[in-house]
Amino acid sequence: MFSHRTAWKLTPNRFTEAQRELATAGREVLDLTVSNPTRAGLHYDEEHILKSLANPKALDYEPQPKGLRGAREAVAAYYREQHEESDIDPDSLVLTTSTSEGYSHVFRLLCNPGDEVLVPKPSYPLFEFLADLQDVKLLPYPLIYDHGWQMDVPSIRKAVTDRTRAIIVVHPNNPTGSYVSTTERCALNQFCREHNLSLIVDEVFLDYAHDGVSRTTFAANQDALTFTLSGVSKISGLPQMKLAWIATSGHVKNDENKDEVNTALARLEVIADTYLSMSAPIQLAVSVLLEQRKSIQPQLLNRMRTNLKELDRLLARQKNCRRLTVEGGWYAVLRVPVTQSDEELAVDILRKRSVLVHPGHFYDFPSEGNLIVSLITPTGDFEQGIGRVLELLG
Repeated sequence: MFSHRTAWKLTPNRFTEAQRELATAGREVLDLTVSNPTRAGLHYDEEHILKSLANPKALDYEPQPKGLRGAREAVAAYYREQHEESDIDPDSLVLTTSTSEGYSHVFRLLCNPGDEVLVPKPSYPLFEFLADLQDVKLLPYPLIYDHGWQMDVPSIRKAVTDRTRAIIVVHPNNPTGSYVSTTERCALNQFCREHNLSLIVDEVFLDYAHDGVSRTTFAANQDALTFTLSGVSKISGLPQMKLAWIATSGHVKNDENKDEVNTALARLEVIADTYLSMSAPIQLAVSVLLEQRKSIQPQLLNRMRTNLKELDRLLARQKNCRRLTVEGGWYAVLRVPVTQSDEELAVDILRKRSVLVHPGHFYDFPSEGNLIVSLITPTGDFEQGIGRVLELLG
């Protein structure tokens, strides 16, 4: 009766069962996996945000497949202000309700059923579900750790086949927090040109560099056909507002000497026109919602730096665990002794110390001995929770 693309294993795993047990028992749990900024104790400008959603123009229906012109201009202005080297044409932008929808649009644009997309490993587990729903096959390429995270470019070359259509890059990666280096960027562009591939770049955490140095966006990448995804969920800490976009760039020519960027945008416009998913009130509020980043990002960066400093202080008092280098994003990876599977360890930590952490296999780490913690966790909870974890591991 049901399609094979939704034949997922839906029974809860041991980790989920343990969470339910503690919730049923009424035990208070310190959550070190916080990903929802609206539940992280931040201060939001409620008056301006709510006022921006009450625009009388929202009573008029103006269906624009790529999004209202004013909204796309506001996104382009964000790139000019936040990433000064990037002059983004509003006409190169397609607004979506989420980066997940953006991925679906791009998969539909580039891939026939059974075609392949290269995806980093470790990385966010969402890709598997998105690929299943679009009948796309994922081929993993490894990120390797050697005094910092690096792309394994030789493995990328070995993974490509005649059915490969694109490479996904997460900049910075979630959860490793590693940005794409200039050398890696050049190698990726060259590789895409050689094999007639597109780049799909997820930049939702781009603005959260821990050293405060702005990283170059791919939204203006001219050396390969590139689809850059981002949105206010992370930029402004507003996941409930459902506003994201696809920025299309590049000057690649196909065999018929047609501009692939314009062809891609024309086809994306038809895809977007089929769904017309963006709501008018959100589009009319774009400039205000993006402006909120100027107060939210400093709060989050301060929280992350404080928690990272506390994590290092606590780690320095023991020898069993260490954290891996992180450049940006909201998460940190802890390397821990391998005495059992990461899932079993996370369950033990939850049941014995009432602390919630994520096991590495959630993010497709190739080996055991990795735990993932959120750096945007409220500081008091983070300090207490990490202390309990290290006590158990000690």
